[in-house]
Amino acid sequence: MLSIRIGLVDMTGTIDAKTMAAVAAALDVQVTRDLPQYWPVTANVSYVPDPAQVPQGVWPVQIVKDLPAGEGGFHTTKNKQPYAKVIATPGSDEWAVDASHETIEMLVDPYGNRLQTSTAIQIAGNQVQDAGGQFEYLVEACDPCEADDYTYQIDGFRVSDFITPHFYDTQATAGTRYSFTGAVERPRQILPGGYISYIDPKTNELQQILWVDPGQPPQHKDLGPADGASLRAFVEQKTHALVRRYRRLPSRATSESRQAYREAVLTASRARSVLYR
Repeated sequence: MLSIRIGLVDMTGTIDAKTMAAVAAALDVQVTRDLPQYWPVTANVSYVPDPAQVPQGVWPVQIVKDLPAGEGGFHTTKNKQPYAKVIATPGSDEWAVDASHETIEMLVDPYGNRLQTSTAIQIAGNQVQDAGGQFEYLVEACDPCEADDYTYQIDGFRVSDFITPHFYDTQATAGTRYSFTGAVERPRQILPGGYISYIDPKTNELQQILWVDPGQPPQHKDLGPADGASLRAFVEQKTHALVRRYRRLPSRATSESRQAYREAVLTASRARSVLYR
């Protein structure tokens, strides 16, 4: 299988090269060690230092200052090549989890139109449960478990949890992993802060169940027919800003703890480099 090359690109001019390289290295671990355990993906992630020179064959993940209203993170060029945009968090490297999210979803579904048929779901009270019939689910590998509470760390950087193909199983099976961290415990479960998109064959239009505000019950939303863009690009245009509105950044203590961990890793790497001089 051919390897896909992902390039992390700073379009803001404000992120130091060491941080960019460190995040790229953490994402490379995720896509080479964790993701292939469940999805048939062969890929690597590297830092592209010059935003004006993106090598041929590289799918860029661009770190930007902001996105225009109504624009999501996923895009394709006129030649149908995927790329992504991630908003930099001022004064923080918390954008790394969004870069992880976009990278994984591009690798699992490069063109944003992958559908998987499975049991339908519905909102019952404050929960989402199975219903009669079937839906065609848009395969967005991080959305059902995208809230910050379900991230995990690689070298001191938060990266996104992601569902496994068993997420679409018709029924739960003991010992089965439905997301990498195990936070998702059964098929089609949406965790607080997440959402899922699907086509209901009765209407043949895109719909969603969103739980992007953990303080409120899950909500149903009709998106209507896609407007010619890829399904994922269409969904993100409608949902991206809403998800970010309810994003809860980690506490100061948590951020400082992660920074201390990264400093310890850096100190250890400097000490180790002396052995090779």
